[in-house]
Parts: sequence; C-alpha cells; structure tokens
Amino acid sequence: MPQSQTTHTNTVYVVDDDAGMLESTQWLLESVGLQVKAYSDGRQFLDAVETRRPGCVVLDIRMPGLGGLNVQEELQKRGIDVPIIFVSGHADVPIVVRAFKSGAFDFIEKPFNEQLLLDSVQQALQDAPGNTPDFVPDGNTESLLASLTRREKDVFLPLAQGYTSKEIAEQLDVSVKTIDLYRARVMKRLGAERLPDVTGLAIAAGLLDPLALRADEN
Repeated sequence: MPQSQTTHTNTVYVVDDDAGMLESTQWLLESVGLQVKAYSDGRQFLDAVETRRPGCVVLDIRMPGLGGLNVQEELQKRGIDVPIIFVSGHADVPIVVRAFKSGAFDFIEKPFNEQLLLDSVQQALQDAPGNTPDFVPDGNTESLLASLTRREKDVFLPLAQGYTSKEIAEQLDVSVKTIDLYRARVMKRLGAERLPDVTGLAIAAGLLDPLALRADEN
C-alpha cells in the first residue's frame, strides 16, 4: 500500500537504547496523535530511514555503538535533511555546542518535561523540509520573534529583561541547565551574539520599556 509523502514527513522517529525511555517517549508522542517509529540503536534507525524520510528525529546523544552525533553525521552524509531533537541525561557544554553547530534543532535534558518535548517536536514537524517554506531571517524583528517556539518565547522575554538563568529556571520550574540550553537556542535562532542584542530585539518589538527592563523595576 503506497503511503503519502505527508505521512512520511509527519512521522517522528525516536532512537534510544533505554527501553523504558523509548517506550514512554513513544507513548507520549502517540498520545497526542503523532505517528511514531521507535528504534533501540542508531544503526537500526539508519537502516530503516533509507526508504523513508522522517518528519523529525528524537535522538539519544549517548548510545552503545553508534552515538547520536554519529547518527547525525551519517544522515548529513546521505543528504537527509531532517530536524533532530537530541535528548541526553549527560549533557555537557562541548556536546551541546557540537550538536548545535552541526545543525541540531533542539537539545533537551533528561528527564525532560513532557510538554517541553511535545512543543519541540511540533515545531520541528512544522519546520521539516517540504512542510513549510524555509524561514530566512531578513532582519525583521517580527519575523525573527515569530520563529521562536512557545517554550523559547517563555525564555526570551525574561532573558531580554536581564534575569539570570537561575531566576528564569525558578519562574518556569525547570532546571538551570535546561534554561542554559534554551538560552543558547534562542540566541542562535535570533542571530544574537550577545545578550544586549536580545534585549534590543525585545525593545524594537515593543515588548520592553527600555527604562524599566525588569518587571520589578518600576
């Protein structure tokens, strides 16, 4: 039975050597109506992906044999352009930087907030090649801010206001490491090299009063 390309591009591939995590992630994604294919190792996934183009991949960074970064590299060698959401219980800065430099869509720390993962997957499916026109930053503030996911927007405004990662983590009830990951993601998506650039975008969009940046400064 032939399947439509739309079905392919809306399939989420989950790759994780932890059987419990693999099953729970698959259940979570299927509970919101997503089509999911689950694999316990990177090689198994790569063998399967030859004939199908996934909508996005939720990929464990550390696995026996072929790790997540190696899988990402192999996909690129094959010319398979697909959003990759890395998940890891052992995230460290060099790995996160390498993943993003290689084009990762997102990086989420285990154990992850379920809504955080769902938001990221939905955005990745929208951005998957063939689903929406490519977004090309043109310097337009509204376009840049519209490119942020809901969770990225949650981090963007307090970041622009000058709150620390610890303060933002307390506001959103997540770990500081998660905020650091999203902070890097927000700056990358907005093309901002420094925090003042983030603040400038918020001011330009009319979201902040430059004379009273923090909410507690009247």
